[in-house]
Amino acid sequence: MDPIRNPYAPGAGQRPPELAGRDAQLEAFRFVLERVAKGRPERSIVLVGLRGVGKTVLLNAMRSQAVRAGWGTGKLEARPDQSVRRPLGAALHMAIRELGHPDATGVLSTLKAFVERAAPANAKAYDRWNSGISAPTVVGRADSGDIEIDLVELLTDVAGLAADRRRGVAIFIDEMQDLGPDDVSALCAACHELGQQGLPLIVVGAGLPHLPAVLSASKSYSERLFGYARIDRLDRDAADLALSAPAADEDAAFTADALAELYRVTGGYPYFVQAYGKVVWDLAPGSPIGLDDVAVAAPEAEQELAVGFFGSRLERATAAEREYLRAMADADPDDSGAVPSAAVAEVLGRKPQSVSPARDALIKKGLIYASERGRIAFTVPHFGRFLRGRVALADTA
Repeated sequence: MDPIRNPYAPGAGQRPPELAGRDAQLEAFRFVLERVAKGRPERSIVLVGLRGVGKTVLLNAMRSQAVRAGWGTGKLEARPDQSVRRPLGAALHMAIRELGHPDATGVLSTLKAFVERAAPANAKAYDRWNSGISAPTVVGRADSGDIEIDLVELLTDVAGLAADRRRGVAIFIDEMQDLGPDDVSALCAACHELGQQGLPLIVVGAGLPHLPAVLSASKSYSERLFGYARIDRLDRDAADLALSAPAADEDAAFTADALAELYRVTGGYPYFVQAYGKVVWDLAPGSPIGLDDVAVAAPEAEQELAVGFFGSRLERATAAEREYLRAMADADPDDSGAVPSAAVAEVLGRKPQSVSPARDALIKKGLIYASERGRIAFTVPHFGRFLRGRVALADTA
């Protein structure tokens, strides 16, 4: 098959040629946009799921919907140990520009004050935010130093600007679980205030499965602030469509047996579907792509995933943390999901308290998460299978 015409796109956050299986979420978001535009109250949205299920792709697709509806939009990616002021300020600056309000000077001045509060007065020039905003910095608005007060004031002003234009603002936050506790609390408080005032600004966040617990720990009313959508692997029909529709656009096809085998090896996880689809296309001699073609391509696809998807994450772990990860894999040989922390300690032959530092470090690095009290799970699908495969290869070497 011609690799130049290969339609599959296994990239981080890269939209696949066929966004299969997400119609329900996109349709629900369309209703939110239309309701807010009519002045109806609506909750902000949180997308949760494992890595590789397409949360970022869906987040970007929703942003495109908002842009087409004439909304002001901005996007940021939360990072551990980083204040939200600067990235959120940049995202809101983009949203204000998209609104095109004829007199946004006052709100831009408030925005400058909000962001500049992140750097101390004696900060060096390269630590300061160079926004390109010509408006003067306002004093006494969004500059108290209390992130909750400042964020409520800033978002209220931005939402008021949108209301003047009879439009809305949507702020998209990826990796939302990495926001600091104070920033999470402030964001919840701001969403609460905006909802009470009926202002047209919503937050659309995406994060790992424990994100609802992070929000709930911050504000007890967070479960009423957000509409939660769990983004999971594709069902068989959607996975088949993700492969067959792009192929059909290039006058190619898969046999039924090939599609069945691809679903078995990928588990329906969107990133894996794209990764296998790309390799199978490149190695298949012609159309239709059959079961034998999948069998030939599978080892190369698995190797690419082992290096780029699994291996890159494993490299972030220390030796002690890798030992903990392997013990997690051994404690769950059937890949059922979450395993008790005590079972991992038992595999290691140690007391639970002695391995908790490795566990906490892996949670902070986003490699595992606490699915419920006393139980942990991988944030990456098939990670346990990958780790057990590495051990098996080492044993046979």
